[in-house]
Amino acid sequence: MSQPLPEPTNVGPIASGNLRASDADREQVATLLSTAYAEGRLTREEHDQRIDQLMAAKTFDDLIPITSDLVMVNPPPSVAAPEAQSRFTIDTTRQNVQPDRLIAIFGGANRSGKWRVRKNIQALALFGGMDLDLRDAVFEASVVEISGFWCFGGLDIKVPAGIEVQDQTAGIFGGTDVRDIGDPAPGSPTLVIKGVALFGGISIRGPKASKKWAGKKSTSKNSY
Repeated sequence: MSQPLPEPTNVGPIASGNLRASDADREQVATLLSTAYAEGRLTREEHDQRIDQLMAAKTFDDLIPITSDLVMVNPPPSVAAPEAQSRFTIDTTRQNVQPDRLIAIFGGANRSGKWRVRKNIQALALFGGMDLDLRDAVFEASVVEISGFWCFGGLDIKVPAGIEVQDQTAGIFGGTDVRDIGDPAPGSPTLVIKGVALFGGISIRGPKASKKWAGKKSTSKNSY
């Protein structure tokens, strides 16, 4: 004995096929027929013929032949898109209009963790170094500008994946090294570096996957 066909969706209650069709069931089927006609899947004659069948239908089984070729009885399982991991946070609700000043004279200036990156950062390094880790930072603007002067000193920046970096610095017996940045992701912040490196250097690093774990899932952070 052949198995009964599964009942189509969007045409009535999921119940036994000999259940008496209600007015609400007929309204759903009528809406489906009108939509199919508007989309060109039914001709005018077919639409009118099925409306007559609908008005004469008494049970849910009577509704199935009217819509069996218009609905997907067994829809294919939807494949969920992989969830994109947030690699940066932009929060402009508490933006500080004053520039953030970093000074390293015969010393150092470090920022790491979940610190707030202001729209403008002014940096001065004289025989000193600066280390900025932006991987877990909160950006207060979509465009962040770091302007500075590094003399016999340097600036090291670690950035998250997907960020855009614009190098507008000038090197005098020094220079800027930008590596492993990759393509910017949609909605990512932009980091603009301006200034002069005199007998100093600026290093900007994006995440670099370890060769040992290439092609394998790793729970550790990407190396820099």
